[in-house]
Amino acid sequence: MAKVIGVKFRNSAKLYYFAPNKEHIEKGDNVVVETARGVEFATVCHGVIDVDDDKVVQPLKPVLRKATKKDIERFEANIAKIPETKKVAEERIAAHKLKMKLIDVEFTFDGSKVIFYFTAAGRIDFRELVRDLASIFHLRIELRQIGIRDETKILGGIAPCGRACCCASCMPDFRKVTIKMAKVQGLSLNPGKISGLCGRLMCCLEYENDYYSQVYKKMPKIGSTVTCPDGTGIVIGNNMLKFLVKIRIENHDGSLLYKEYPLDAVTFKKSSAGDDVKLTKEEQEELKGLESDE
Repeated sequence: MAKVIGVKFRNSAKLYYFAPNKEHIEKGDNVVVETARGVEFATVCHGVIDVDDDKVVQPLKPVLRKATKKDIERFEANIAKIPETKKVAEERIAAHKLKMKLIDVEFTFDGSKVIFYFTAAGRIDFRELVRDLASIFHLRIELRQIGIRDETKILGGIAPCGRACCCASCMPDFRKVTIKMAKVQGLSLNPGKISGLCGRLMCCLEYENDYYSQVYKKMPKIGSTVTCPDGTGIVIGNNMLKFLVKIRIENHDGSLLYKEYPLDAVTFKKSSAGDDVKLTKEEQEELKGLESDE
């Protein structure tokens, strides 16, 4: 077991572990820590705890100190400079006629470097822009291109569910989300229904995918022929939470009966309950570009 302190940095939902020092540090305290990028300012999410060694990347970087009044003032001063810095950078981007969108600006804690995060359709030659910005700010300049999902993570917003976007509030890392997950869960494959603010598939599709993938194998396929207590019919829907199968049965007089049956009351060929999920050509074309490996 290793003793650690968990902290989070600005605009990040990810928890990072650091080695505690001799100071008494509690949740909510601000601290100054040493990272691979240099000295940074962070907020403590929990005090000293024991975690399994396999959850810690050794050697642990140390907590240098609990943030002093001067540290907090420096951090706040860096934050206060962001709006004007962003405005100037946007003006210079326009002057250089670069096809890029500035998303965020970040100053290192010591104020020696400023990082500009941007999105663009392709690669951008921003060497002239870097020289221009360096002459204006007299600091080290770094331009970092990010993806469309990272843009939403930084800017945040309200997701279709009415809550704050997962990526900006509670999700430490992006995970791969596929259209197969949406189809297995029986969701409408309408891009507007299954995509988030970033225009990619909603991250929450991955949360319950293991459950739906297992249940999907036990249910009859949509469109397959099955036998139920009222005869033989066509499956038109599955409720994978309640294990119910909705069946359309054609009566002898030509009328149609629509009814739900418990899964254990339905008989079907096991071959029709496979886990192969295939998209039609129309679906592939309509949903092209929604998947992301980020």
